[in-house]
Amino acid sequence: MLIPSNHAGTNLKFICSICLIFLIPVLSYADDAIVAFSKLNKAGLIVLDSKGHSVFANHPDMPLMPASTTKLATAWLALTHWGEQHRFRTQFYLDESTQTLWIKGSGDPYLVSEELDVVAKNLKQKGVNRIKAVGIDSSLFQPDLILPGTGTTNNPYDAVPTAVAANFNTVAIKKIGGQIVSLEPHTPLTAYAKSLVNTSNGELRINTGPNPHNAELYFGELLHTFLQKHGVSTDSELIFGRVPDHLSVFYTHVNNKTLGEILRNMLKYSTNFVANQLILMLSAETFKRPANADDVKHYMVDTLSSHFGWLNFSLEDGAGLSRNNRLSPHQLTELLQALRSWKHLLPEIEPGIYAKSGTLTGVSALAGFIVKNNEWQPFAVVMNETVPHHLRNRIARELSSR
Repeated sequence: MLIPSNHAGTNLKFICSICLIFLIPVLSYADDAIVAFSKLNKAGLIVLDSKGHSVFANHPDMPLMPASTTKLATAWLALTHWGEQHRFRTQFYLDESTQTLWIKGSGDPYLVSEELDVVAKNLKQKGVNRIKAVGIDSSLFQPDLILPGTGTTNNPYDAVPTAVAANFNTVAIKKIGGQIVSLEPHTPLTAYAKSLVNTSNGELRINTGPNPHNAELYFGELLHTFLQKHGVSTDSELIFGRVPDHLSVFYTHVNNKTLGEILRNMLKYSTNFVANQLILMLSAETFKRPANADDVKHYMVDTLSSHFGWLNFSLEDGAGLSRNNRLSPHQLTELLQALRSWKHLLPEIEPGIYAKSGTLTGVSALAGFIVKNNEWQPFAVVMNETVPHHLRNRIARELSSR
């Protein structure tokens, strides 16, 4: 299963109040990228030593749009709640009287084709030979849920979250000589996936559409196909609703990937869908009701402010797509300090630099660790202006060379 990456945004103009500039030390860091950064008005930067003391700072407490560096907050929330070795579970119920197989959506963001193949195989081994209908229970999430910042394009980074989801709610297909085939060897081509093709010959990865019901439809089609592959006779009927109260769990599927493995991929590929699934699951577990946008905001703000004592910040989604999100570079380094035990989950973006990037229109950010003499120094640079794409990496390299 291929993992889609995400970089997108929309335009926003906002006025940032004038702040004092702190440069420590000014001369020794005065290289080209740092000089270019120092001329920006809506930007902040901070570097800490391995003991958490500031060694360089420029507007470190300015609230700025963090873009996908927000995923550092999502990662910390998930790790402290579940633990790195946690594996997500999905429960299946069998109504023998109607020959209906029910799935109760848990929000698992990694129910990819390979996992559904295992599900179908295990159900067959447990004696399931005939299914008339597949029932889908998505009650963990509020119906028609759309989180702030999510766009309406067909790009993978705009995939909507759903309690039951397959392949990150995306479809990978290609058209060769007028024939439509799946781009992934493990993923069968379903009727709904085929209906999404409206392009000339070539490869295409798109999301399942803005209507969450379509993602659930795609999931159901895939499960039917995998059941048939393993010798389970099905009528391809789909039912949407709640698992009947009288049914007990027939099979619990445990995902092959640990939370740590999921987060490593999320941080490397910046997968918005995974980040938002996680934050919705956390919200639902905390408030004991269907996850919704308001609860996500309250969960993130309340939990982070309680732990870190933050006051001047705002977070509305787990992926960093909302342009109402605000974090300061200083707050990002506090997150990094808290993530130090899990620093191995960050991707190495430059030699000796392990960090998460963030990109929206007019936003460029980078936050992580600079490794020098086996010491991991937290840093964060956030620029809310249009800058060259690689400026953030150049700044990190210059800081690393000091």
